[in-house]
Amino acid sequence: MRRAIFLSLLGIAGFLSIPTNAQVPTATGKTIAMSDPAWSLFIPSDYVRTGTSADLLVHFHGDPATYRNNAKYAKLSAIIVTVNYSGLSSAYSTPFSNTALFGNLMSEALTKVRAETDFPDNLTWNKVGVSSFSAGYGAVRGILRDTLNFPRVAAVLLLDGLHTSYIPEGTVVEKGGVLDTTSLMPFVQFGRLAIRGEKRFVITHSEIFPGTFASTTETTDYLIAALGLTRKPVLRWGPGGMQQLSEAGLKGMSILGFAGNAGPDHIDQLHGMPAFLRLVRSQSR
Repeated sequence: MRRAIFLSLLGIAGFLSIPTNAQVPTATGKTIAMSDPAWSLFIPSDYVRTGTSADLLVHFHGDPATYRNNAKYAKLSAIIVTVNYSGLSSAYSTPFSNTALFGNLMSEALTKVRAETDFPDNLTWNKVGVSSFSAGYGAVRGILRDTLNFPRVAAVLLLDGLHTSYIPEGTVVEKGGVLDTTSLMPFVQFGRLAIRGEKRFVITHSEIFPGTFASTTETTDYLIAALGLTRKPVLRWGPGGMQQLSEAGLKGMSILGFAGNAGPDHIDQLHGMPAFLRLVRSQSR
C-alpha cells in the first residue's frame, strides 16, 4: 500500500503548487507555446538581456507558474522552459533517451526567443541549467548520458528524485539485492566536475523507502561514496519547516538530507524549491 501511494505521488506531486507565501513573488512575463504541448517557454517581464547571449533554465515535472515564481524568488535571470509529462520516471526517461530531443528543445526555444523584438537574431544560449522534482529526474539522466548534451549543462538541481533499480529486480539490499549503479553513472560523472568547481550540482532528498526500487537515500549514499565525500550529520531547520539531518559536498556539489518518510515529506521538497534554487545560484557566483 505504501509503495502504491508513493508511486502515485511520483506521478502527480510535481503539479501541486506551493502554499501561499508572501515571500515568494509572482512572476510575470510572456508565455510561448512550443511544438510539444508538454513544453512551455517563458520570458520573464523583468528579464534584462546583456549582449547576444542568454541563460536557459529547463525544469522537469512541476507546475509552470510555481516554478517561474520560484525562479524569480531565487533571482535567477534566465529564460525558462518547463516540461511536464504524465506518469512516472519512464515518462521522462523514455523520450529523452533520444539524444537529439534536448538539443531540439533548446533549438526551438532559441528560435522562438530570437523572434521576439527585444532579442537579436544572433542570440545564443550561455549557461544552461536543468532541474527536476520527483519523476522528472528521468529526463535529466537521459540528458546527462549523452556526450553532446553533457557539456552543455552547467547546473543541475534534483529535488527528491534520484532512483535506480535493485539487482535482482525488486530485491532490497537487506535481502541480498544491490543497486544497479549503471543508471547512476551520469550523475557521478557530473558530480566529479562539481566537486572541482566546474559544474553546479544540488540534490535534496527525504527518507522515503519505496521498497521495490532504490530510495533517494540509497542512491545519494552511493553517489557520496563514489565521489569520495562524507555525509555529515546536522540538525537544522530547512525551508518551510523541513528538518535537515545531513549534508555532504565540496565546491559546486551539495547533497542535503531531510527527515520524513511519508508523502507529505516528499511534497515538502517541492515546497522548498525557492530556497534550493537560490542555493544553486549562490554556488554559481
